[in-house]
Amino acid sequence: MYPSVSLLRAESYNQEPLMADLATLLEPLGGLTSLIKPGDRVLLKPNLLTGARPFKECVTRPELVYCVARMVQAVGGKPFIGDSPAFGSARGVLQTNGYQEILKQLDLPIVEFHGKRYQTVSEGFNHLLLSKEAIEADVVINLPKVKSHAQLTLTLGVKNLFGCVPGKMKAWWHMEAGKDRQRFGEMLVETARAIDPDLTILDGIIGHEGNGPSGGEPRRLGILGASSDVFALDRAMVEILQVDPAIVPTIAAAEHLGYGPDLETVLFPHLHPSDLQIADWQLPDRLIPIDFGLPRVVQSTFKHLYIRFIKEPIRAYASPR
Repeated sequence: MYPSVSLLRAESYNQEPLMADLATLLEPLGGLTSLIKPGDRVLLKPNLLTGARPFKECVTRPELVYCVARMVQAVGGKPFIGDSPAFGSARGVLQTNGYQEILKQLDLPIVEFHGKRYQTVSEGFNHLLLSKEAIEADVVINLPKVKSHAQLTLTLGVKNLFGCVPGKMKAWWHMEAGKDRQRFGEMLVETARAIDPDLTILDGIIGHEGNGPSGGEPRRLGILGASSDVFALDRAMVEILQVDPAIVPTIAAAEHLGYGPDLETVLFPHLHPSDLQIADWQLPDRLIPIDFGLPRVVQSTFKHLYIRFIKEPIRAYASPR
């Protein structure tokens, strides 16, 4: 079966028009009733990168999360927000980015992700450590933000799922796989496959361009996208931004591993990427090393400390799923 990617023009984060846009966006995908049964625990996984630049569009907008959470509740699901931000806690990032009111109104639980050993299908990444809460959720709704990224060119749906890797483990992967962009991209693809989100809704009403994921500036795009196939949605968004897929490690790795669909085989029930193309999306001024360019001795010391104080103690109590 060919993947389906729903794309719409959407200009407002105001509740009524956004709810209407989301209903239209999800209708050709079967709506939430096709994914959620009454009583299901539904993880809402926004991009909660940082609280350092509030309202600079570095994180998924609270209005979008609010509307999706209400839709989940309307079909009997039990939504909760979870993430492992690069900087700080999920609760702290939510509070500094204006989420207090929606958390209070909807009584949304916040889950700080912790680790659980998870055996992936890939021999190259059979020691991924992923959040127990994400793996055990009945339904996962991935809510990424459209952003440029100084290490990975772009961060979209696949990269957002790296937030399901507990914080200290993310640092490990930057050291372990970061010296090879292709390997790091493959690790992100395998993480996305392991989490296997039931639905991805991409927040592109206002994106973040330039020296992202946090050092750039907001850019109005007026786009919402959704799909049950995160790889197809990311591929469509790259087409909209007119960025060469080969320079985006997650897109290139998905294609190399056989998970990235040919754009010609993707179904677009609303708008086609060619209807939404952005002529001058700003990428980072330059790419920085994924391993942060740390000297080899520092990386070696970090890996030694990680294995001794983090990885081995986790193995002592965590069991394969």
